[in-house]
Amino acid sequence: MSGAWTRKEGKNPAGGLNERGRASLKAEGHNIKRPVTASEAKHSPESAQRRDNFRTRMCGMKEKLTSAKTAHDPNSRINLALKRWDVKC
Repeated sequence: MSGAWTRKEGKNPAGGLNERGRASLKAEGHNIKRPVTASEAKHSPESAQRRDNFRTRMCGMKEKLTSAKTAHDPNSRINLALKRWDVKC
C-alpha cells in the first residue's frame, strides 16, 4: 500500500498535507515541514525565505503545469496549498 501522503487520509482538506501525511513522508526518508504563514514569516528570516521559495516554485508550477480549468478552480490541490501558505500568484 502507498504512503498516507498519496491518499485522502494524509491530505488536509484545507490544502497541503496533514500530520499523518507528513509522518508517512518522513518514514520514506523525506523531511517535510508544515506551511509557513505570513504572520509566522514576520518573526523569522529563515521562515520568510522558505515561504518565498515555496511561492516562487508553486506559482511557476501553477502557470506551466496546470490547465486553465485547474488554475482557476479554488478546490484544486495547488490552489488549496497556495491558500494554506497565504500566497498570491
